[in-house]
Amino acid sequence: MQPTLVFFVKAVLMTATGDPEVLQPAEVAQPAIQTETDLLVRLRAAGVNPIDTKIRKRGTFYNNRLPAILGCDGAGVVEAIGSQVARFKPGDTVYFCNGGLGGHPGTYAEWATVDERFAAPMPRSLSFVEAAAAPLVLITAWEALYDRARLQPGQTALIHAGAGGVGHVAIQLAKLQGATVFTTVSTPEKAQFVQALGADQAILYATTDFVEAVLNLTNRQGVDVTFDTVGGAVLGQSFEATQIYGDLVTLLEPAPDTPWKVARTRNQRVSFELMLTPLLQNLENEQRSQAKILEQCARLIDQGQLKIVVGQVFPLSEAAAAHRLIEAGGMTGKIVLSLQ
Repeated sequence: MQPTLVFFVKAVLMTATGDPEVLQPAEVAQPAIQTETDLLVRLRAAGVNPIDTKIRKRGTFYNNRLPAILGCDGAGVVEAIGSQVARFKPGDTVYFCNGGLGGHPGTYAEWATVDERFAAPMPRSLSFVEAAAAPLVLITAWEALYDRARLQPGQTALIHAGAGGVGHVAIQLAKLQGATVFTTVSTPEKAQFVQALGADQAILYATTDFVEAVLNLTNRQGVDVTFDTVGGAVLGQSFEATQIYGDLVTLLEPAPDTPWKVARTRNQRVSFELMLTPLLQNLENEQRSQAKILEQCARLIDQGQLKIVVGQVFPLSEAAAAHRLIEAGGMTGKIVLSLQ
């Protein structure tokens, strides 16, 4: 009987919970196709997201699963396929958001597997680095604005932290829906950046009361939709900036002192957006729906109607440095690990 050959590939392992230094370059066994619908992907880039830093600090979603490979976002080339794969063939380029939560290995590695149902053809006009930056933020912004808030043409929207990873995509999706978009940013340079993406008004939150600014822009009525990507006190403050019967969507867990009475007396609808829920709950239909969102976004990207901005790129071995930068805050666009 011939021995099974094991190939080792480069990866970054989360060896414990803690500071970025727990992310250590290592060699791991190359993953293998496990199911008949699996794709084996040679990754060329991996996106870095705030969820990665939170898992590193607090622990994975699965007990006793360390060391773990973090990273939800990936882009690369299909190298092999399961026996029942119908949508892809070797040589195809794909992008996806899958794994990296402590169960299925993530994308901080040279190779990964992903079910074909949860992957999408990569936009032809993007580099691997740009494509790897995209999936989580595209799905998050799409679900928040279109599915949770049900943003309609002609409405007004307030998007917090518009220069960030989710924010810069949300501005564009809101404009594509025909909304008037106001957004908060920290510097004049970021104001120019978001206005180039289509924002109608950039509010410098460090020197301006964003609530008063929004009320002045809306005849004291407030916006139809607020998208909170910041959390903390911002959610509570946003109730006053959102009109009666308006919608608010937040990505973060509300603070204990959130003034819910304001939202209640204004009869506002408050929604939560966690695009990782389908992955965490093994909801296959919802994961397929998210792959369809990526397909729709790929068309918009290739038509020049939607762009992904990468703020900084690190080699895979410097994943710890990427985590330090994302935790420092204030980034414009996304951070990506290059595996090329």
